[in-house]
Amino acid sequence: MKNIKIGLIATVVLTTLFSSCKKLDLFPYNSIEQSQSFKTVKDAKTWNAGLYATFRGRQYGSYMFITDVQADQLNASLDFGNRNGNPHRWGTSFLADDGTIRDIWAAFYSAIANINVAIKGLEDVKPLDATEAASLDRYKGDAYFARAFYYHQLALRWSKAYSPATAATDLSVPLITVYDVNAQPSRATVKQVYDQINSDITQAKKFLGSVAGAVGTKTFNIDVVTALEARVKLCMQDWAGAYTAANSLITANKYKLNTTAATLKAYWHTDGNQESIYECFVSKPNELANTNSIYLGFIPATGRFTPDFIPSTWVYNGYDAADFRKAIYFEPMRVTVSGLSFNNIVLVNKYPGNPALFTGATTNYQHAPKVFRIAEMYLIAAEASAESAGTANALTALNALRVARGLTALTGISGAALIAAVRGERTKELAFEGFRLDDLKRWNLGFTRSGAQDVNTINVGSNYNTLSIQANDPKFIWGLPANDVTINKNLVQNQGW
Repeated sequence: MKNIKIGLIATVVLTTLFSSCKKLDLFPYNSIEQSQSFKTVKDAKTWNAGLYATFRGRQYGSYMFITDVQADQLNASLDFGNRNGNPHRWGTSFLADDGTIRDIWAAFYSAIANINVAIKGLEDVKPLDATEAASLDRYKGDAYFARAFYYHQLALRWSKAYSPATAATDLSVPLITVYDVNAQPSRATVKQVYDQINSDITQAKKFLGSVAGAVGTKTFNIDVVTALEARVKLCMQDWAGAYTAANSLITANKYKLNTTAATLKAYWHTDGNQESIYECFVSKPNELANTNSIYLGFIPATGRFTPDFIPSTWVYNGYDAADFRKAIYFEPMRVTVSGLSFNNIVLVNKYPGNPALFTGATTNYQHAPKVFRIAEMYLIAAEASAESAGTANALTALNALRVARGLTALTGISGAALIAAVRGERTKELAFEGFRLDDLKRWNLGFTRSGAQDVNTINVGSNYNTLSIQANDPKFIWGLPANDVTINKNLVQNQGW
């Protein structure tokens, strides 16, 4: 038997494969050959459990915070130890052989490779009754949804923002939907990748159409698919499609916004789930998630914090005093940097760690990753409406979120002022959830970092706290991993890498 691998990466998932077998009709007693992996619905269930574990493993941590580190809201502390330093500095220090690029690319493509095998294998499973048939449909729907999600993440990071005028010629990522050991895929266009994403969303809707959503659900369902559709349509500038999808979740009135400081704090700090359309299942000690520990770095022995990254003052000061989010997303802390003590340095406190998930005496920064939540849907509905001159609908969605967060409703604005207000609210609501860099790229905006809280706590200079990036900087789009470009001669590298 041949080793299973694809042109981009080598991957081993449900099966253990060997380079040769003398007796081809026999299989090792302690492994499952690919063709034997999907025989019953029970086999499919086992694979599906792995899909969810894999999906959880590709949320939070570097999958989320790297783009925020690269953007304009954070400064590297003097003690950050060059962790995630290359994307933070941009320029010549951020190269295509960067481990971040390599690992995230490989993780998404390995997950897609597994899904491609499964989608084919699930077609061979014969359910014994209606109950098994319904379960099998769910597993198929989960597979299509996850593949759409992963390809969208790849497109966000490795291709230009979707432009209807150029999507048919702009290069995106290799599009692999069928397992092929010898594939050396070239890059598909942005349009082709988004067409595949939308095709997979359609298939996911087909198989999950009868699976109702629920607040705080840990499994995929029709509402989760719709939330992804809204996100994708917004990126495509399909304003009508984005609004329709997002508004359908809003008007269903199933997922309600937190309207008090106490419930919003519980949502973020102790994993309340009121706003969650989908969040990953976690449990201690063995089913934990990636963490966003770079923002705090608590040292139990001293009772102080040593963060890798510190928010700029303009970010913190951008929240009105009445805004519930200000005291929940941020907190003044006692910080130690380079052996010196500082009081009242405001740190990101959105991910302090849920005490119910601690595995020791102090925080391990564990949370259930919140992948889709209703607040994002309000922002999608508002932006899609504002961009298509739907002022009334935009204000309705925007003000619902603002009022829920303790702010007053906005009136008398339209056009560019309304778009600016929606963008500002999106920046505040979704801060440090991995959206900022992609939003700047989508809006065709550059940035200049500014507003250090205390220059004695951070790295300073034109590569750090005063870094200035133009909207057309090529490194808004990540480079294809250097090793993949070397191995696969059909891959064309992105400009500037």
